[in-house]
Order: sequence, then C-alpha cells, then structure tokens
Amino acid sequence: MADDMESWQWQLAHRITTVDELSKHITLTEEEKADIAQSLSLFRMAITPYYASLMDKDDPRCPIRMQMIPSAEERIRGKFDLDDPLGEIKYNPAPNVVRRYPDRALLLITMQCAAYCRHCTRRRVVGSTDCTISQEQLKQALDYIEKTTEIRDVLISGGDPFILPTGELESIIAKVRAIKHVEIIRIGTRVPVVLPMRIDSELTDMLKKYHPIWVNTHFNHPKELTQEAMEACEKLADAGIPVGNQTVLLKGVNDNAETLKKLFLGLVRHRVRPYYLFQCDLSVGISHFRTPVDKGIEIMHSLTSSISGYAVPKYAIDLPAGGGKVTLGYDYVVSKEDTELVLENYLGKLYRYPVK
Repeated sequence: MADDMESWQWQLAHRITTVDELSKHITLTEEEKADIAQSLSLFRMAITPYYASLMDKDDPRCPIRMQMIPSAEERIRGKFDLDDPLGEIKYNPAPNVVRRYPDRALLLITMQCAAYCRHCTRRRVVGSTDCTISQEQLKQALDYIEKTTEIRDVLISGGDPFILPTGELESIIAKVRAIKHVEIIRIGTRVPVVLPMRIDSELTDMLKKYHPIWVNTHFNHPKELTQEAMEACEKLADAGIPVGNQTVLLKGVNDNAETLKKLFLGLVRHRVRPYYLFQCDLSVGISHFRTPVDKGIEIMHSLTSSISGYAVPKYAIDLPAGGGKVTLGYDYVVSKEDTELVLENYLGKLYRYPVK
C-alpha cells in the first residue's frame, strides 16, 4: 500500500461513494450498476480504499462485497422490518442519549462512519449527514448523564467515534470521565476493520489517560483479519484497553460454523474477545441478511463443542421496541425430574445430575 494510503485522513478523503468509482475496483454488470444507483437513494455508500482492496473483484458473493455494496434487495421492505428496530427513539431522554437499561447509557456523538455497512441497524440516521454532536447537544446529554446517578457505564457510539480527530474525541471522553458516578467508558467502533491505520499512537496514548476504557469492534468474516487489522487491535490491547468483538450473523456472509470458528479463533489469537454473535436486526432493507433463529442456535451448538469457551460469544437477539438483549443457546436439558436433571453433553451422551 502506498505511503499516502497509510494515512487514515487520506483513506477517509478517498472513500468510494459512487458507482463509477466502485467500477474501478470491481467488475460490475450494467444491471448491478443500475441496482446500486437506485439503492443509493435509500442509504449511501462509502468504502475506504483499504477495505475495498479486500474485495474479490470478480465474485459478487465475496463476503466483503456483500457487506459494503448496495443491492436491489435493500429496496424490499420485509414483512417484519422496522424503521427503529431497537426502540431508540422511545428511550431517548436527552439529545443523543439512548437509555434502555437502568445502569448504562448510549451516547451518540457522530452520524458518520468510515464505511457504511449494508446491514447497518441505525441506517435511518447514520450516514444521512456527516455531522458530529453540537456543543449544545453534548451539554444537554452530559447534564442528563450527570444528574442520573444510576448510570455507571457510558457507551460512546454513533456512527463511529474513532473517525473524529483525536483532540475532538478526547474533549468528549474527558467530559464523560469527569462525571463521578460513571465507572466505565466503552467505545463502539468498526475502525479496526475498515480503517485500521486510524489506531495510531496518538489515539492510544490519549485513550489510556481515561481508563477504565473498553472497546467493542465488529469483525464479521475471517477475510477481515488482515495484518493491518490485527495490529490495530493489538495496539489497543497494548494500551491496556480490553477489546471485544460483536459479530452479526449474516446470511451468505458468515452463517456457518466453520467460517465463524475461523473468525473467533483468529480474533482470540490477537487478544480480541468474541463477545456477542447478534441475530441480524429487523431494520428496513436488510431482511435478505437475516437467518432463521434456529440456524444461529445450531451454529452455537457446533461451536461450543469444538472450541474453547473463551472463544465462543453469546448468541443474542436485540429485541424490538427497546426490549433489550436476550441470549439464546442450545437446550442441554433433556428432561427435569423431581430429584434430578437429564442432561445432554456436547457429544450427545446423556447424564443425570441431582437437582438439589
């Protein structure tokens, strides 16, 4: 990669946003070009040159392409699709704040990402404008968090917080850290996946001043585990920042146990903890990505029997209307009797265990 492409600012400035630009990187039929152009009216496209370099230029089923390139299927509103699937509008007590749980709050500081995932759950607002939280909005959000003493955990998200200049991001983090009852600050980002050169020493030196800070990122496929991406994760870990990963189960991208096994084992080798495997949300225009829930349970059962527990995330559904996350798993209880349970192990063998 040329030296100028190693600059994260260059990468942002040269994102692929049009069909003509995309055609220089991959092979597209005229029909595909027309589909992309129509779908862009619903949700914009932006792909960093780095991430575009991971695409197979001749394979429409390439998992990187499927995550980034608009398709005709996005123009279909599924039977169960919702504009606000997680009920964030309902649980919005202050500007840019979402609070669905008593002890934590989501603080949305930007509506811009380095790259726009086609399966984005917040696509109703993210990407519509390249805007960052205003000073007045930030003040109102922080005032709410400060007066709500039950909040001990603040997740800073967006959009993607790591696309902000380091000084601007630090100003926000410092204000959150100054709130005495906020114990933990988390940052949600896909930058290590799509813009790994952003994770530089300036950023990590700033972040470690505000510990305890945790980072959750978003790898979906082993093809994303490049040297650059893994070095970005290791820089965060070396700064004392625990890194977790939230994968979305995507039909045609990663909906099989072998792909996810390779992904999760690759992550833990570089000190990234698989945290959640999410069922794809009920957002408008992404029903083609959703798998049956039974498929997710089947995959988790297979993973549990083949890799160590620390490499297996929790399989979760984020319930509609702000119901929160629930975790699902294979039911190993075959039957329950008065004095004992009959349990199945990972090999399918049955064992009895006393209830009391």
